[in-house]
Amino acid sequence: MARVRYGARSLETLSKSAKDRSVLPEIWSTGVVALWETDPEVVAAVLPPPLVPADRPLVRANISAVDINGYPLGAGAIAVRCKHGDVEGDYTLTMPMTTERSVIGGREVFGEPKKLAEVTVDRDGDEVVAKVTRLGVTYVEIRGRVAEELPLPDPRTTTSFYYKFLPAIDGDGFDADPMLVHVTRNEKHRSSSRVEGEVILRDSDFDPVADLPVRKLVSITLGERTSDQQGFVAEHVKADLVLPYIHQRYDDVAQISDAPPAPGDPV
Repeated sequence: MARVRYGARSLETLSKSAKDRSVLPEIWSTGVVALWETDPEVVAAVLPPPLVPADRPLVRANISAVDINGYPLGAGAIAVRCKHGDVEGDYTLTMPMTTERSVIGGREVFGEPKKLAEVTVDRDGDEVVAKVTRLGVTYVEIRGRVAEELPLPDPRTTTSFYYKFLPAIDGDGFDADPMLVHVTRNEKHRSSSRVEGEVILRDSDFDPVADLPVRKLVSITLGERTSDQQGFVAEHVKADLVLPYIHQRYDDVAQISDAPPAPGDPV
């Protein structure tokens, strides 16, 4: 019989694939990071329990370009500062990515709120422009001019919070209680520059980060960095606490229960 690629694969083969992924070389990205203060009540409004606001109402937008073995990738994240118990970190509202593979891994494994988008970082001399565009709207744009080189930041460990869940088959809630996931990243830099510029937020019905207005711009930096990533389930959260925030994950909540039958499906 000819090889059937949908057939079962051996556990040895699958284990080897996982091991190969665990020894990937360092992958460096070139990215722009903007940090600003917004309205405290806005940060409080977007946090599903048991997350609570941090002491300072900070928003972080990270827009990066990555080259993975000759395959370019654009990646972004827009997050607010918060706490889970005694642990302080970021709750990520959206993670725009340019490839399907980069979306699937983060969403399936860690619950990262990834969506396909156009993500670009362009530098012309000292001028830098970073953008995220989805469904015809460039909803985040960071632009400015490199003002000075900065000392390399010390290596650090960051924490991000995500909710991992599956919508219920009957369209009512979830299949099981959502999991609050902590993801830690060990991060280091090989270049860092201060950028004098601005953050432009444009209204989008599907990616409403314009609801996080820039009240005080704290910093814009351009740098090259690399990081690893580990995660664990910190807590199972009651479904009724997370359900009011499910629209953060989807452009239209109805899309998770109104898929038309595929060709050949019984109707």
